[in-house]
Amino acid sequence: MLNLKSENITFECETGNYHSFCPISCVAWLYQKIEDSFFLVIGTKTCGYFLQNALGVMIFAEPRYAMAELEEGDVSAQLNDYKELKRLCLQIKQDRNPTIIIWIGTCTTEIIKMDLEGIAPRLETEIEIPIVVARANGLDYAFTQGEDTVLAALVHRCPKIQPKKKEKETLKTVFLEKKDQEKKANHEIKSLQQIVLFGSVSSSVTSQFNLELKKQGVHVSGWLPAQRYADLPVLNEDVFVCGVNPFLSRTATALMRRRKCKLITTPFPIGPDGTRAWIEKICSVFNIIPVGLEQREKQIWDNLQDYLELVKGKSVFFMGDNLLEISLARFLIKCGMIVYEIGIPYMDKRFQSAELQFLQQTCQHMNTPMPRIVEKPDNYNQIQRIREFQPDLAITGMAHANPLEARGISTKWSVEFTFAQIHGFTNARDILELVTRPLRRNQNLENLDWTKLVKLVEN
Repeated sequence: MLNLKSENITFECETGNYHSFCPISCVAWLYQKIEDSFFLVIGTKTCGYFLQNALGVMIFAEPRYAMAELEEGDVSAQLNDYKELKRLCLQIKQDRNPTIIIWIGTCTTEIIKMDLEGIAPRLETEIEIPIVVARANGLDYAFTQGEDTVLAALVHRCPKIQPKKKEKETLKTVFLEKKDQEKKANHEIKSLQQIVLFGSVSSSVTSQFNLELKKQGVHVSGWLPAQRYADLPVLNEDVFVCGVNPFLSRTATALMRRRKCKLITTPFPIGPDGTRAWIEKICSVFNIIPVGLEQREKQIWDNLQDYLELVKGKSVFFMGDNLLEISLARFLIKCGMIVYEIGIPYMDKRFQSAELQFLQQTCQHMNTPMPRIVEKPDNYNQIQRIREFQPDLAITGMAHANPLEARGISTKWSVEFTFAQIHGFTNARDILELVTRPLRRNQNLENLDWTKLVKLVEN
């Protein structure tokens, strides 16, 4: 049932499993983001089949990731894990020469208690390449939390102070360079506040956020992950950090506990409303009055009018898969849609507190009932509720799309929102393009003259 009191949030937790895409799929976008890295997924043939099919990369393309397949000898502890991993890493060093190797643990490494954290430091000193261990197994983590474990592991590799660059020793230039550097540094400190952003997004989105914050007088001093291992940001107790994805709670915890960084808790920059709120919250922390955001948001909404007419009054049901559900639901409610239920595999209420509060405000502003939020939803119960509500659209994992379509429910794969560019002002159109595609298809089918089509086929 819907919660008719929009000022309250109804949380429920069912006993369902993580019915989501495997978290090792984070390799798909992270190996492209960290350009000098190599990802070694340690698992069974099933993991290899999944990566090859899900990522769609042929072997001859030589991507910067590989599978270390565990066989019977590994599982029964007849083989030496250290020797086998050393052989593979030496081969990777010789063939690809990466700056960093990232080991991705899977369900099998968890079950057989493979001591990857114990092996990695010894092997790292021997082959002289940093090795980071991230346990992205599907037993403990949902789809996008694979990225969370990798970034949390990378936090420990970030420098605490800015490494010094070698200066020229000529007497004339040293004095002038130091003077210029001091002037530039003082000017930058006065004019721009420093922040580190964490979350893997495309280079175009990174540039867009850097520019948007620079307009407000905030300088993005680094990103986690960086495009190169050597460019990892400086992290210490003086650094403010802010996330761009709602599934990075473990990374946020590592930043606060391990490096004592100051976390800015904001709604996430998905949709023009979320992006404006994200920038405004960052500005408020630095005591900056934001300029031009209201006009910027209004301009984006005006450009979305053709899509808004399609979605207004339509209903949507989130089954839960990629942990983006709260932010997407909030944006779609702002667009005029009715959200019956938000299923989500896992939610950190502290990390998403600002987003939840913004969801409440959006429902009140749009005079829309507050959707129920169900953590770890049971799919059988969800199917019953979908039958009851009969939503215009169900955003679901790939496994349930065809069965729901066969029962007359239009669906959209949630995995598409993960791989699409959905962050920032300008990418709001891409979100609505994905959402409206099945709705437009249904509309076209309704307008189709079936009698003419039958005659055409008969002839």
